[in-house]
Amino acid sequence: MFVATLIAKPGRLDHALVTSIRDAWGGKEALWLAADEAAEFELEQMPSNRWDIWQSCQDMGVDLVVQPIEGRRKSMLLADMDSTMIEQECIDELADYVGVGEHVKAITARAMNGELDFEEALIERVALLKGKPAGIIDAVLAERITFMPGGAALLATMKANGAYAALVSGGFTAFTAKVGTELGFDENHANTLIVEDATITGEVGRPILGRDAKVTALTEITERLGITAQDVIAVGDGANDLGMLHAVGTGVAAHAKPAVAAEVDTRINHGDLTALLYIQGYTKSDFAI
Repeated sequence: MFVATLIAKPGRLDHALVTSIRDAWGGKEALWLAADEAAEFELEQMPSNRWDIWQSCQDMGVDLVVQPIEGRRKSMLLADMDSTMIEQECIDELADYVGVGEHVKAITARAMNGELDFEEALIERVALLKGKPAGIIDAVLAERITFMPGGAALLATMKANGAYAALVSGGFTAFTAKVGTELGFDENHANTLIVEDATITGEVGRPILGRDAKVTALTEITERLGITAQDVIAVGDGANDLGMLHAVGTGVAAHAKPAVAAEVDTRINHGDLTALLYIQGYTKSDFAI
């Protein structure tokens, strides 16, 4: 059995659309997970015109996910940070704060779209921060970093239901430590921005945590917890997230770069991070906050 889940911004999911797709696919009765926002129905087989209907839904501002119903409720969340759990790219914000933002943002965009090697791009961008006062890190954290909508509810609800949560980022530990603590992640992993004498040296600690390191972290954490990768839902938006998105039971490309979304079956382009709860079968009344 499969389940189809439709998700839109609050108040924008049309009942007629849900009914039309359910009838066309011979699905069972629709269950509304959140009024006018999220609904699902079961069906016996994967529809052959799944992606045609997905595109039609996208044109109407609706996300559509079709997946096996068995095992969709996960016991672990593995999340990227930049442009996933927070609305910014932390290195872009640091660079902008000291006047080299546009150059760094261009490199970041190409790296996240898979056009540049992640490690080389990170080294190049961090080098541009050489000699800057380390105080800019705390300033950016305080003044510029905001959480992605739905993230707090995602963490609180999964953890209230016994799930484990890990934040694994190609960004920096100074940011993951704060974001992880405030959102309730059980652990966080990221790169180290080296500081000496209260000054950024322009170097990154080794080894650099990139695409392969995220998969390694997934393996190490699941082995420690005694679960498998199939028990994990992962979310990310950049090319360095593809390894972990492909390795887990449910990999979600959330507001991802086009080249990244094209390689992932579960795509969220309109809903916020609570979409990860809906596709696991949670209703809005189940949300912990």
